Amino acid sequence: MPKRGKRYLEALKTYDQYKLYTPEEAIDLVKANAKAKFDETIEVAFRLGIDTRHADQQIRGAVVLPHGTGKTRSVLVFAKGEKAKEAEAAGADFVGAEDMVEKIQKGWFGFDVAVATPDMMGLVGRLGKLLGPKGLMPNPKTGTVTFDIERAVKEIKAGKVEYRADKAGIIHVPIGKASFDHQKLYENYRTIAETVIKAKPAAAKGQYVRSVTVSSTMGPGVKINPLKVL
Repeated sequence: MPKRGKRYLEALKTYDQYKLYTPEEAIDLVKANAKAKFDETIEVAFRLGIDTRHADQQIRGAVVLPHGTGKTRSVLVFAKGEKAKEAEAAGADFVGAEDMVEKIQKGWFGFDVAVATPDMMGLVGRLGKLLGPKGLMPNPKTGTVTFDIERAVKEIKAGKVEYRADKAGIIHVPIGKASFDHQKLYENYRTIAETVIKAKPAAAKGQYVRSVTVSSTMGPGVKINPLKVL
């Protein structure tokens, strides 16, 4: 068991670790215990009753949080011509084609999200082994392969987050910063919770939402009653 710091152990004393709270209560407890010297990120984790080994039970997508995440993400757009100009006008941090592919092949990863127009995917496909493991490969399911470049870039800048169930069927999503007020955190939480529930695969059996936990970067997790997710 990892050694915990004094602040973490003190936080554990402020609530019942075995109790299942409402979303509002959990958010307030996590926010109150986020006392690090930096503005901690608050995250929610959903453990789902799915088997991601089956293609029809994989969950992946993206959603725009109403109040963003508190972090501005840098965006790389693979595009040419008018679409490249559109990307620059929308606020993309980096725009290019072959030049960007070559730069990444040399080890550059100075961006948080990559977007590409469909006609560029043949070129971008060369980067699959580099971008794939880092979760940076443009994907139609998350809206990052599109001709609507302006919308894609602006949504990412506004707080669009991607979600994906890992091998254990768990989805981790940031819902904001500890400095956010309760209402903003709750509305962000509710947006992702509704999205995850709507994404339930038809093939999933038994209880879909097994557990939900809210935590901050340096703090312990607070459990939400899975029967009261919303």
